[in-house]
Amino acid sequence: QVQLVESGGGSVQAGGSLRLSCTVSGKTYSKYRMGWFRQAPGKEREGVATITTSDSTTDYADSVKGRFTISQDNGKNTIYLQMTSLKPEDTAMYYCAVTYFLGSPTPSLARRDYDYWGQGTQVTVSS
Repeated sequence: QVQLVESGGGSVQAGGSLRLSCTVSGKTYSKYRMGWFRQAPGKEREGVATITTSDSTTDYADSVKGRFTISQDNGKNTIYLQMTSLKPEDTAMYYCAVTYFLGSPTPSLARRDYDYWGQGTQVTVSS
């Protein structure tokens, strides 16, 4: 089994910053793709950022490029999402997800490309 636990959510004013963390435990492997997703009430879950272990390739949704940064600490089995210049439209439940590879991982922002999910952490941005 693979478990993912997110933390770091909270309430901030527009223009503020937050850093989310996601720690993976259980039966893990060295080659993976990890991602951050978010889901606002009444909306579909959307990919925000993704990173791979092979060469730390990253990709971002257009809506967060230049404001969010995904990073990883392999020694801690943890990924982070540094969020700056937050906007009210960033308000959502944020989830991390992982999928493992035998070969070289590729980045993806598609929900269908992930096998394991965390329970989420709420981010609320007020204007």
